Amino acid sequence: MFRPLFALLLIAHLAAGQSAKNRIQLTHSESTKTVTVTVDGKPFTAYIYPGPAVLKKPVLYPILTAGGNPITRGWPLNPRPQERVDHPHHVGMWFNYGDVNGHDFWNNSTEIGPEHKGPFGTIVHTGVKSMKSGNGQAELTVTADWLDKDGKAMLQETTLYTFGASATERTIDRVTTLKALDKDVLFKDNKEGMIALRVARELEHPATKPEVFTDAKGVATAVPVLNNEGVTGRYVSSEGVVGDAVWGTRAKWVNLTGTINGEAVSVVMLDHAKNIGYPTYWHARGYGLFAANPMAPSIFSNGKEPAMNYSLPAGRSVTFRYRVVVASGNLTDKTIADRANAFGH
Repeated sequence: MFRPLFALLLIAHLAAGQSAKNRIQLTHSESTKTVTVTVDGKPFTAYIYPGPAVLKKPVLYPILTAGGNPITRGWPLNPRPQERVDHPHHVGMWFNYGDVNGHDFWNNSTEIGPEHKGPFGTIVHTGVKSMKSGNGQAELTVTADWLDKDGKAMLQETTLYTFGASATERTIDRVTTLKALDKDVLFKDNKEGMIALRVARELEHPATKPEVFTDAKGVATAVPVLNNEGVTGRYVSSEGVVGDAVWGTRAKWVNLTGTINGEAVSVVMLDHAKNIGYPTYWHARGYGLFAANPMAPSIFSNGKEPAMNYSLPAGRSVTFRYRVVVASGNLTDKTIADRANAFGH
């Protein structure tokens, strides 16, 4: 269904006559359940909400650099050669959590492995509330319901995406407000969360040990030696932690650098000082999962910090704010720190 998505992005609004530099155009297609985001007629990303038969939550997919290279993994929607075929719930850029009133929203997919017992929650798109295209910046507001195993809504989500573009950068701000409906909602400490990207193979860390991969049908394959050709990823956090050691540490931001098709890339995720749990813990893995999770201090600290077990009373709301910067070239730590300060205060 979504294999033509790149083609849709490429042709969207080429005929609209937009000639302004860094003109960000949003185009909603209800028939394909897609809001495409282009910059001067070239693809940037798309908000897609195909529904639970395809994806158990809406996502941004794909996400491209200013040079036109995808920073997101293609599989399972649009597989590319040499990709890992694990974790079918890792698609594009998403926001969910592993234990919400006992429901697993994170691991839910159309191909749930036997290791995931449930019950599972599903996030269902309910509306495009507003769209505003513009030069250098555009805004999209969408809503969704977080449903329990019986299809009953426990949370109402409102998300504002703000897309930015310059000659060498793309930015995505995600501001998500969750409102508890008729019952209190408990986010129990769980490592699976919360805002996340599954990045392209080129941005993974080079593999140094044998791995076992499970395909979409649950078939496990042992791979003694991975082909690391073109795999160039490297995490660096605001606290100076590098590589796989970033996992389970707190930081205001993390920068993932690498090279895709000859284009040097920095993918930076920024936390916000108003978020609960700031500075967030990072659920970032060398195999390509790049996630920030502020809600599981006991898990990430191996019990050194008390559990948060965040409870949202019925009728109350909580807001999460994040920024993702996709830059052509390597951003310095100082540049990122300055931007983090500007974003977070």
